[in-house]
Amino acid sequence: MRKLIVQEWLSIDGYAADEKGSTDFFGNAEMSIDSDQDILEGMKNIDTILLGANTYKLFVEFWPSADPKKEIIANRLNETPKIIFSNSLEKVEWGKWNNATLQNGNAIEAIKKLKQQDGKNLVLWGSLSLTRSLLAENLIDEIQIRTVPIILGKGLRLFGASDQMKFETTTIKQYNSGITLVEYKLKPQA
Repeated sequence: MRKLIVQEWLSIDGYAADEKGSTDFFGNAEMSIDSDQDILEGMKNIDTILLGANTYKLFVEFWPSADPKKEIIANRLNETPKIIFSNSLEKVEWGKWNNATLQNGNAIEAIKKLKQQDGKNLVLWGSLSLTRSLLAENLIDEIQIRTVPIILGKGLRLFGASDQMKFETTTIKQYNSGITLVEYKLKPQA
């Protein structure tokens, strides 16, 4: 069975975006170069990127034209097939790669089927409401959180109200930039 890995960037006070929905607080390529090297390495075990509509809109404006000399994950990210979950979008594209697929309807059922298919792991970036829905259904196997040393004060939180879930910490790493990575995996239920 394929694993579903959620990768998120958060501020120290737990926000995934500022109050306007901007993620500029972690957008500095120089600040995240060492972290991006780890992301690039981890993408060897990923064959599908999952995105919600809002994250797709942010990503498609940047990544297809990103300079691979400045953004070391650009080539791998652009080459990897993407599934966009949305009931509002009518079409999706990904520049010259043409490897984005629109998935309408029930995202939970679609992701359950994806996890059962053969292949490498799935990664979900951004997409806060989709992440919350998948957590509620116990479909997330790992959460990787990169914490940026900044306090936003207010904004959009990754986690909303949900049933208690227990995870175990598998990795803690601090980068030269001050960013900290903590990886968690879902604890088996007794």
